[in-house]
Amino acid sequence: MKYFVKTIAASVMALSVPTLTADANEQSIREYTNKHQHHIMKDFRDLLSMPNVSSSVDDMMVNAAWITDYIHKRGFTSEIVTAGRAPYIIAEKKVSGADKTVLIYAHFDGQPVEPANWATAPFTPTLLTATIENGGQVVPWDQVEGDFNPEWRIAARSAGDDKAPVIALMHALDAMEQAGISPSVNIKLILDGEEEAGSPTLKQILADHRDKLEADLMLFCDGPMHQSRDRQLVFGVRGSMALDITTYGPLAPLHSGHYGNWAPNPTESLMKLLLSMKSEDGKITIDGYSDQVRPISNAEREALSNVPNVDTQMKHALALAESVGKDIRLEESVLSPGFIIRGFQAGGVGKQGRNIIQPSASASINMRLVADQTPEFLVEKVEDHVRAQGYTIVHEEPNADIRRNHAKLVKLDWRAGAYPAFRSRLDSPEAVKLISILDNMEGNKTILAPSLGGSLPIYLFEQALENMPIIILPVANHDNNQHGRNENLRIQNLWDAISVYAAILEQYGTD
Repeated sequence: MKYFVKTIAASVMALSVPTLTADANEQSIREYTNKHQHHIMKDFRDLLSMPNVSSSVDDMMVNAAWITDYIHKRGFTSEIVTAGRAPYIIAEKKVSGADKTVLIYAHFDGQPVEPANWATAPFTPTLLTATIENGGQVVPWDQVEGDFNPEWRIAARSAGDDKAPVIALMHALDAMEQAGISPSVNIKLILDGEEEAGSPTLKQILADHRDKLEADLMLFCDGPMHQSRDRQLVFGVRGSMALDITTYGPLAPLHSGHYGNWAPNPTESLMKLLLSMKSEDGKITIDGYSDQVRPISNAEREALSNVPNVDTQMKHALALAESVGKDIRLEESVLSPGFIIRGFQAGGVGKQGRNIIQPSASASINMRLVADQTPEFLVEKVEDHVRAQGYTIVHEEPNADIRRNHAKLVKLDWRAGAYPAFRSRLDSPEAVKLISILDNMEGNKTILAPSLGGSLPIYLFEQALENMPIIILPVANHDNNQHGRNENLRIQNLWDAISVYAAILEQYGTD
């Protein structure tokens, strides 16, 4: 047996966590879900039908009002709170005799949509036999008799990211009540109405309402599950920064034939600058960029070795001949910093191509931070690197005089909303107990992932709630088209989420 597994097992014994099995209670929850499939799906459809882009505060208030009414029917007291933008919901359900409290986070806003790019209307939840990309066909809701096929998808904005936890959690409580099972913990909720915009007012919300969020454990219910579809707990996320880089050439467009060997080309300059920042095998070549990176611990390496390897499967599905790091598997790659060119603008191609030298060229960079890296440190390292390439840096659009006096000029526009990564221990007492609960449910052992590749504002909770353990519990399928067109949720993931939430609520507060 591997060291990490031994460590977890020893920790479980030390905590005297009882042996938990897939018993009659778990079966009762599944029976409830099976019997009430149409009711659950109707609730989900109703919530998904509400437009939820956080920039529309009116729309978000409609969502918040629906959710507060929905959870009130399950015994929650709640309030809608704001700090100048979209709303948050803070709620609590007290349980007689419970001396532990679990705080649950989810968000109910979604990414902006371009309806013309979707195969189905983004706010008209649609039942599909599979993902659109895999030839999914529409199934009319009124033609579904009996059980839903668990492999079908419900397509709508926020189906996978992140309205499902609201529905699954409330039906977990309904299922427990029907089965005569009492939660063993008090339950608190914080539901975020602006996560997809970077949660810009979350820091103030936490400062104003921190005393209402005290708990023994925080479950962060967001993000996709592992590609194997096995249950998963995640212990970290990457941080995020964004940078726009602009290089400059002539003040006006120039004929490429007349001036192509004479006038500096900002497109070529930008390409060379970007290539200086990253090697062909994906390593960031900016001096000092990785100096702050927290090493992967022995426990994390052991956890990685026990995660099913899906690299071959994913490369086949995505038609990739090889991955960037070649021998570095996906789960390990997200424990390294990312420097991703997410867009490039420098004239046209194809029918839009013109024989000119552009006045400027721009690229948009997404920087993914890992544990212990700070945005301020990385700004310094990137700017040092750019200067070392001979560039003069400006942070505002340069006028003609500045352009005349600097042969190599670049504008660096550090976008607002940067935040650091988060990573917690896989072997904390709280993690050990949660792992024990999930491992004793039906199915395979729980996958323990040191980090997701995506970013969440968990660091704000870490700062505001100090020593509260925070663990990520994702429920959505990995192929949910998160943030993109034709977003979807696999129906079995919704059914499984109900069972997982019920098991945790039933057992986490027990000795």
